[in-house]
Amino acid sequence: TFDRDLTLPQPTAPALAATSFFEYLVVVSLGKKRGQGTYEPQITYQFPKLANMGRSQREEEEKSLKAILLFCFPEGVNWAPLTEYPSETFSFVLTEVDGSRRNGYCRRLLPRGKGARAPEAYCIISRVACFGLFSKIFDEVEKRRQISMAMIYPFMQSLREAPFPAPGNTVTIKSFIPESGTEIISLTRPLDSWLEHVDFRTLFRCLTNEEVLKVFASTVLERRIIFMAEELSTLSQVLHAVAALLYPFTWQHTFISIVPSVLIDVVMAPTPYLLGVQRNKLDDVIDQSDMLIVDLTEGAENTFITCVSIASSEELNKVVSEAFLSFFVKTVGHFSSHVKGSSGRQPGVFQKKSFCKASEHKASQHFVKRFVQTQMFDIFIQEVERRPTQEGFFHKKIAEYQESKKKEKAKRGEGACDVNVGVFRQNNLICHMLLKTTGID
Repeated sequence: TFDRDLTLPQPTAPALAATSFFEYLVVVSLGKKRGQGTYEPQITYQFPKLANMGRSQREEEEKSLKAILLFCFPEGVNWAPLTEYPSETFSFVLTEVDGSRRNGYCRRLLPRGKGARAPEAYCIISRVACFGLFSKIFDEVEKRRQISMAMIYPFMQSLREAPFPAPGNTVTIKSFIPESGTEIISLTRPLDSWLEHVDFRTLFRCLTNEEVLKVFASTVLERRIIFMAEELSTLSQVLHAVAALLYPFTWQHTFISIVPSVLIDVVMAPTPYLLGVQRNKLDDVIDQSDMLIVDLTEGAENTFITCVSIASSEELNKVVSEAFLSFFVKTVGHFSSHVKGSSGRQPGVFQKKSFCKASEHKASQHFVKRFVQTQMFDIFIQEVERRPTQEGFFHKKIAEYQESKKKEKAKRGEGACDVNVGVFRQNNLICHMLLKTTGID
């Protein structure tokens, strides 16, 4: 059953504080099937162990673990022992029955040893969405795995006991390694917490600027979109980056960054979705109509260039995210003026008709009229009706934009306040292309 993502039961482990790093770690190995020469994934270790379960709880947890197996090795192919295998890190999202989400972080690697051997996967299940931080955690896990499996668990125990840091803060973990002594590991959260699960570099490595804008236009109008690539890491990073472009809105439909082979039929769903599918499944999706298929494969025609030169991923994230955010500021940032009747504890009422007519440029009204019909805008405006006086990053950017309009108006004189999208100067070019791609400009 799919509802935004794979639906799973609630975990049965003892409740953790919301600020804990993770719920549990599982090691997934490839073992031979009985009487056959083929391999299948199986959980060989779980930390911490989930004890004191009733029968029904145990059955539900087993369903959860089976689902995790699908995402750790989603290819659905016959594995064989290997002598070389580059490690890769990817993520997926598990949606609970109540709609809440858990994040799965996975690193696959070749275990220590000689000769041909099967790869294994380390998977961390967490309520926290912070891909960069967990990638660093996996670096430490992999380093210890190359020494001994026993070295991993003291580190994970220290991590489990540590509080998850606030945005911009750092937490330190002490971990002992033979011949190296006690190491101090620093884990720092980005200051902009809404970007900590995102790395835009992979998106812009796989797609040109114009192609990114076309994907954004299809996403914001809630189309069915499939991304295809060979690498699991590419799929998960690109899908999370595309979803982040919607901020301050949230994708409200099916979102599966990596579709397991046995669940490929989800592509036939008639509702909007963002799906990541490995390219060897192209024949299973190519016959579907009314969808956008985005090929992220390296060397694919007109889809692989590097055209954004930014010194660091943090700087790139800031430039790209604010460019797309300014698009929403420009087109729908006047929403608060059209929530009427809010006072005290009474919720307000959104005036959709007047909101659409009040768009600054008549050319943008067509887009706004379509966008207000999407589920993501509906959920967003419901929250505004309940709490009209919200304060956040989006509201701050709206205030900055409105202030710039006042200053521009004062400079040009009364009646001449046509502030263009380039008010966010560092993002002028991208915003202009965005408006053009969506048919507004």
